[in-house]
Amino acid sequence: MTEIHPTAVVSPHAELAAGVRVGPYAMIEADVTLGADCEIGAHAVVKRYTNLGARNRVFEHATLGGEPQDVKFKGERSRLLIGDDNLIRESATIHRASGEGEATRVGSRNFLMIGVHIAHNCEVGDDNIFANGAALAGHVMVEDHVFLSSNVGSHQFVRFGRYAMVGGKSKIVQDVLPFFITDGNPARVRGLNSVGLRRAGFSAASRLALKRAYQLLFRGALPLAAALATLEQTNDEHVRHLIAFIRDSRRGLTGANRRGAGEALIS
Repeated sequence: MTEIHPTAVVSPHAELAAGVRVGPYAMIEADVTLGADCEIGAHAVVKRYTNLGARNRVFEHATLGGEPQDVKFKGERSRLLIGDDNLIRESATIHRASGEGEATRVGSRNFLMIGVHIAHNCEVGDDNIFANGAALAGHVMVEDHVFLSSNVGSHQFVRFGRYAMVGGKSKIVQDVLPFFITDGNPARVRGLNSVGLRRAGFSAASRLALKRAYQLLFRGALPLAAALATLEQTNDEHVRHLIAFIRDSRRGLTGANRRGAGEALIS
């Protein structure tokens, strides 16, 4: 059964599944769907056109589904869609999309710490961790298993590749490569995310293949096109994903000066 604190304000036009708990002074607006066993903390706000899956925990003073901070927004109907088993900590904010029928999407099993902000039209995958104060501008895409340290800030339309780790207070204005550690201001690739990959169960062969890819991209003398052509001979699914991510970039890549190549990986 649902448990709603007497001081909470819950619209009769919201849909609450079995086991939902709503804390003191929380607000649930109309056109909201809360999946089974969700917990909404004290003073949290879930605004209209927001859908949460099952077992999400939303902590105190978080706001989900707020209108986008976009000058083009004219009050059109858009959505915020959140999966299952997410932890959304105090004062986090996630905005619904800009554009009729568009959606901001957050997957499952993400851990969003205090003060995280996810802006309109972002697409966040699964199993990501965003530390305190990390902020995504509009239209950012985050793959899976990404770790953003505290106060990382990203430009709109940036992509974060899977298993990337980004150091605290990094300024991200171009795509962040998967599998590597990126840090600094300006941000640069610092090396393979070896600890993260080992903890995630990557085989020794895959970790070695990715290490060799890093060395070829950032420590070799080949131009980027030739380096990618060489990497395409590697029979490893993660290296193939890295190649595809680089080739699909539209904003350019957060990289490092490529020793001896006379060329930067940054466009």
